[in-house]
Amino acid sequence: MNRPQTHEYPAWAETYISKITGDDILGILEKQATDFPDFLNNLIEKADYAYAPGKWTIKEMAGHIVDTERILVYRLTCFARAEQHALPGFEEDDYVANAHFSDRSLLSLSEEFSLLRRANLYLFNSLNEHELNLSGTASERQISVRALLFVIAGHVIHHTGIIEERYL
Repeated sequence: MNRPQTHEYPAWAETYISKITGDDILGILEKQATDFPDFLNNLIEKADYAYAPGKWTIKEMAGHIVDTERILVYRLTCFARAEQHALPGFEEDDYVANAHFSDRSLLSLSEEFSLLRRANLYLFNSLNEHELNLSGTASERQISVRALLFVIAGHVIHHTGIIEERYL
């Protein structure tokens, strides 16, 4: 699959798309279904750790990644089905604050990510070239289905890097 061109996504998406090396986005997304849960499962003892006051714990970070996957895949599904209505944005800090991730185990969040990603892979693998080229509006910005695939993978890479740099 070709990488998305800069006209296919808003500036904020570059943070995530730039994290992707190569064009095998489906392979990367599939590999993350096991690699990211394995990464989290090695952090069980630090699950409630935050590197500074007011920062998310590792469990909250994992929960944020799960929530964001759901939201981005909803957007991707809408746009792949030619949705014409604009979709709302979301405030990630509010979602985390209202999610009570601290009441859950990191293992449950890890398993949820794996199952969610595995289910999403059926959709990702079914997309044809026409659907990949479709786009829609979310958070008042245009983004293509193809770009969303790269953002979804890049978002996991981005937050894995933050955990490695600031939490370990």
